[in-house]
Amino acid sequence: MTNDSIKMMKNFFDMIEDILFAQSYHKKIELFKSFYIEYKHSNPTFVTLKKPKNFDKPSYHKMCTIVPPQKVPKRGAFTTKEGRGALLHAICHIEYSAIDLALDAAYRFRGLPKSFYDDWLEVANDEVRHFLMLKELLNELGYDYGDFEVHNALFEAMQRTQTLLERMAIVPRYLEANGLDATPQIVKKLQNYKNNPTIQKIINALHTILDEEIEHVKKGDHWFKWACKKEKVDESIYFDIVSKYYPNALLKKRDINKEARLKAGFVCKELEKISRKDICNK
Repeated sequence: MTNDSIKMMKNFFDMIEDILFAQSYHKKIELFKSFYIEYKHSNPTFVTLKKPKNFDKPSYHKMCTIVPPQKVPKRGAFTTKEGRGALLHAICHIEYSAIDLALDAAYRFRGLPKSFYDDWLEVANDEVRHFLMLKELLNELGYDYGDFEVHNALFEAMQRTQTLLERMAIVPRYLEANGLDATPQIVKKLQNYKNNPTIQKIINALHTILDEEIEHVKKGDHWFKWACKKEKVDESIYFDIVSKYYPNALLKKRDINKEARLKAGFVCKELEKISRKDICNK
């Protein structure tokens, strides 16, 4: 191992900070890939006197035009190149935001078992791969990341959740788990257009992402429960945290991906409360 790599591993949090604050996807992914290779083949130390910085803007603010969620381009017109591009860009943006969400968890929460950092760097690596897979399809249509307007709802969730317990509850166990519900619904709509080669590629990509996101939510579930034990609180606090940040989230009946959520660590009683349906006995 070179002296440079030893030095890099001694500054674990500094290196992740550099990756997080990189303001182009080329630089962020280049830095992450180099760092992750060294991380997996080294014995890093997690020592720093510096406190984690807070973001005031998302790392993509120079690449993308940020608008309120209701002004993001609609995804319905799958028969047009622009409509397919808007859909791909929206998913691509979720995956890019997810890279920062995973990295910020490894950066912000300190003094935890090494397995915590292993988990979230592994998630970040998956999200990088998902982003590149979707960006390639976007490029095939003649677009690039940043060509459509985006919202920063995921970034705001990252900003607001500054404790391990709340971050694990809100990001993987609420927002990403909602993605487990939404993805099959998107795929179902796309099936009507699967004769289009691009649509079929999008469907294939979404299946891959869904399968791997189950494991991401499962990691979040594990560390949420770990944080509950550490703070000596009941796991039902999950619903209090969700209601704190999203007051109307649990008030209406909704369809959920029961099988995926069970694989990710949810229990049936939780799913009944989330869906407001009697699904445990079915």
